[in-house]
Amino acid sequence: MIIRPITDTDLDTLYKIASESGPGFTSLMPDREALAQKIAHSIASFERSVTRPADEHYLFVLEDEITGDILGTTGIEANAGHTRPLYHFRRNTVTHHSRDLNLRRSVETLTRCNHYTGYSEICSLYLRPEFRRANAGKLLSRVRFLFMAQHPERFSDKVIAEMRGVSDSSGQSPFWNWLKTHFVDMEFDQATQLIGTGYTDFIDELMPSHPLYTCLMSPEARTVLSQVHKDTRAALRILEAEGFQHNGFIDLFDGGPTVECGLADIRSVRLSSACTVRIDETNAVAGNDFAQKNKPALITNTGTTNFRAVVTSEVSARQDTLIVPPALAGKLRLDNGSHARVLPLNQAAPAHTRNTATELNYAY
Repeated sequence: MIIRPITDTDLDTLYKIASESGPGFTSLMPDREALAQKIAHSIASFERSVTRPADEHYLFVLEDEITGDILGTTGIEANAGHTRPLYHFRRNTVTHHSRDLNLRRSVETLTRCNHYTGYSEICSLYLRPEFRRANAGKLLSRVRFLFMAQHPERFSDKVIAEMRGVSDSSGQSPFWNWLKTHFVDMEFDQATQLIGTGYTDFIDELMPSHPLYTCLMSPEARTVLSQVHKDTRAALRILEAEGFQHNGFIDLFDGGPTVECGLADIRSVRLSSACTVRIDETNAVAGNDFAQKNKPALITNTGTTNFRAVVTSEVSARQDTLIVPPALAGKLRLDNGSHARVLPLNQAAPAHTRNTATELNYAY
């Protein structure tokens, strides 16, 4: 498996992924024209010379090198809210107090806001069901952090992830069904389709701007506040292990939580390191710190348009030098004296989050 930037030739597979990911996966919608534009935008973003984040969007694919199959996608929005508003509901507690009557009541409200404007956003993570295997989910999730660590000038120092909220197999969201009843007479899939294609005017026109009292919601809507879709649980566990936290901001449409973390505080960023590459021309890496212990590492080059990343046990890290066999160096487009970034995966997350790639699905 290898991670690389998306190309024009991936459009058909990207359309399949957008179709099979289901309602609520708004970062990839089954619209060929919109997806083609997204690919073109990603290609242009990788090609740009950037000193500060603007409207760049980076989309990567995970490829099976033997079959050529695209196993999944993962992406980064450099500057959320740059081209269109990024809205959330903020969960607040409001206390009403009568001193004369000695009565006090605290109630929860949801208030529409755009708190996260300017943050970088990790998104578009989807691992196709037939390709779920060990390390695939880890590679899709953590590769973004190494790319961001290597190119911090392209991103904000704050990072968010909007986690997909609860919806059933028919695409019905309990949270949206309550909003639909009282505010927006529109089906959930229609609303998410509009968002996925970049149309947000109806939020200002139809969505409530005043605080909503959650005690007035249906029990079904209240129950799913800040809860994630079953296909997103594994991804959330990985992000929580990386240091991401939920601070009360939820999605406008399905009530899913948004989690956040400082870029420098992300565990994979802190534990990864830059190394100088030495190619082992004997094709036999001796004293391999990772391979002898059967502990895989995530290795990336430091490029943009030619970015590549793999999970491997075929390298040896000695101080600031990464010893790489020739075949792997070719895959990663590394030369003697070039630079790479390495993350030992046994150090990347606490034990209770490991091996989730084969236990649960990945989608957000």
